[in-house]
Amino acid sequence: MVGDDTPALVGILGLVLGLGLTTFFVVTTTSFVKIAVVLFIVRNALGIQQTPPGLVLYGIALALTAFIAAPVLTQVTEAVMVAPIDPADFNDWVAAFERGREPIRDFLMRFTTAEQRQFFLLASQQVWPEGTAQPFQETDLSVLIPSFLVSELQRAFEIGLLLYLPLIVVDLVVTSVLMAMGMSMVTPTVISTPMKLFLFVAISGWTRLIEGLVMTYSVA
Repeated sequence: MVGDDTPALVGILGLVLGLGLTTFFVVTTTSFVKIAVVLFIVRNALGIQQTPPGLVLYGIALALTAFIAAPVLTQVTEAVMVAPIDPADFNDWVAAFERGREPIRDFLMRFTTAEQRQFFLLASQQVWPEGTAQPFQETDLSVLIPSFLVSELQRAFEIGLLLYLPLIVVDLVVTSVLMAMGMSMVTPTVISTPMKLFLFVAISGWTRLIEGLVMTYSVA
């Protein structure tokens, strides 16, 4: 009886493990990190701390991530389904993973630099126990994933800085005008926040921002 239940048990364990790793791969191997960080920076720069709510921004980030990752996901699915997988055969799962990681590896390679990959490759040799990191290469996911995350965070803060500066200028101008008019008792944000919202809406800020974020992953 135990032997008859083994294939089903292995399949269930594989399914649970796969679902558990989904969140990890969504965050570490997709555009989610950069998009989410930029959206939250823009919200803070506008001075509207709770609007849109965090749940809405995460939803936008997930929707854009799904759109950007759709071609890679299709390639992964096609690679995994090249050969049938026996749920009870661990070697089949390993082979499927080996096939499915190639499109992910290609995507990560496009958005990492040689310097970042070299750093983590050398770091693995110094931080990991001796002999453990010797088989690693620049194209291994253990090197590509942290390199990709660092690259995405760097680009996210670069974009956020460029978006933040004009909005800070609005705050400074409003503060200076109020001080010059002797209205120091008036909180600058009472005036600057509506002005920033007006400017953001006037230039179709959310549309331009989302379009710009998506096009940062252009293949051209």
